[in-house]
Amino acid sequence: MAYSRLTKFEIQIMETFWSRGACSVREIQEAFPEASRPAYTTVQTTVYRLERKKALRVVKRISNANIFEAVISRNDAQRRLIHELLSFFGGQGKPVMAHLIETGSLSLEDVKEAERELRKLARKDTAR
Repeated sequence: MAYSRLTKFEIQIMETFWSRGACSVREIQEAFPEASRPAYTTVQTTVYRLERKKALRVVKRISNANIFEAVISRNDAQRRLIHELLSFFGGQGKPVMAHLIETGSLSLEDVKEAERELRKLARKDTAR
């Protein structure tokens, strides 16, 4: 599914949907910590923007409040973000991997998991 790029704030809002399920604008706003809670209208504008981007949809209406749910999964959003990051590097994963290694963000277990995934892909390619 093609959808527009999500901003950092939009991803924060999506995280609430992914963890809680269907919510109203008020429930989303109240999910933010009180000390850094955005204004209701800011959340409302962003939620309706996410609806236009086809990331959310209205599932029901209670009185004058719309209840929204996520259309895209966390996994889909992560994959899209990673694809965009790699396209910034010309599709090359080496600079990203090098940075992850240099910063200590990539563990030995992560590398082993990547090797397992590469072996699975290699088996699929030879099976074709």
